[in-house]
Amino acid sequence: MTRDGGRRFAAAGRWVTEGGRRVTAGGVAGVAGAVSLAVTLAHPLTGRASVNALAMVAEVSVLLVLTVVTVRRSPARQAAVAATLSGSAVAFILLRAVWQGPPQLAFGACAAWALGAVAATGVGLYLRRLDDNRRRAVEEATRAQRLGLARDLHDFVAHDVNGMLVQAQAARVVAGELPEPVADALRRIEEAGQRALASLDRTVHALGERGPGIEGLARLADAFSPGVRVDLHVEPGPAPRQEVSSLAYRVVAEALTNVRRHAPRATIVAVEIGEKGGVLRVRVADDGGGSSPSTRAGGFGLAGLGDLLEARGGRLTAGPHGPGWQVVAEIPA
Repeated sequence: MTRDGGRRFAAAGRWVTEGGRRVTAGGVAGVAGAVSLAVTLAHPLTGRASVNALAMVAEVSVLLVLTVVTVRRSPARQAAVAATLSGSAVAFILLRAVWQGPPQLAFGACAAWALGAVAATGVGLYLRRLDDNRRRAVEEATRAQRLGLARDLHDFVAHDVNGMLVQAQAARVVAGELPEPVADALRRIEEAGQRALASLDRTVHALGERGPGIEGLARLADAFSPGVRVDLHVEPGPAPRQEVSSLAYRVVAEALTNVRRHAPRATIVAVEIGEKGGVLRVRVADDGGGSSPSTRAGGFGLAGLGDLLEARGGRLTAGPHGPGWQVVAEIPA
């Protein structure tokens, strides 16, 4: 596994194979637990009374580590199933050694080893809570920064722009008759100031709130360039967290902006959003007719979103797709 791949697994509890398939820790833990249980249940059929103690300890160690990682990183339902399988495998594994002994010995062995599985689950839950607290702290800090920036824009920048606008308006009134080029220049300055104030108002509003989420994509699609059909498909399911939903909206909005900028002859844009395995996948693809791939690198907007997603355990890719271009984002849900 590469260093980047290891970091991504540590952040999201999954491996990404060369073919792009996601192998989750929960899936590995579930399969490993099921196989271990099957071997334990089939052991009496072999007729062997002895087992390899070192191999059994190694197997238990792997199962316990997988239990911790699964409970910490996987979605709740997947974590519950996988942890039950791997924990049960740990609890019953000693039956391979004591299956010919008295039932009391077998019961005691299972109960003792079950404590290890319970402890691993507890460690995973504790780390999961720490991760949740850390994520909430980052979200609150980010929101505080946005609110502070919004206040600065409103109190200082907007005030200065408004002062420039007032001076331009006063110049037109005080100077009286002006040469046409000068009057036209002052009029353009006034109009530019009004547009700047309107843009600042929108920016302050956007910074002061979390911004729209997936529920706002229909309106965004309807307001897209005339002559371009936006096919929006959102798979049914539980609504993601607001932070995740807002990120999905930003990815779609930036991708549509790039379509307008680089593919003016595109006629169809497909927007697909769905959640699987604890990851929200966002895909935006156009049917081409725009710039060459070398000139459609995605711009600073997508690059910034890519860095943001990577920091949160996700990823963003952009590249040619058939005759057109596609942007794919994976956001841990």
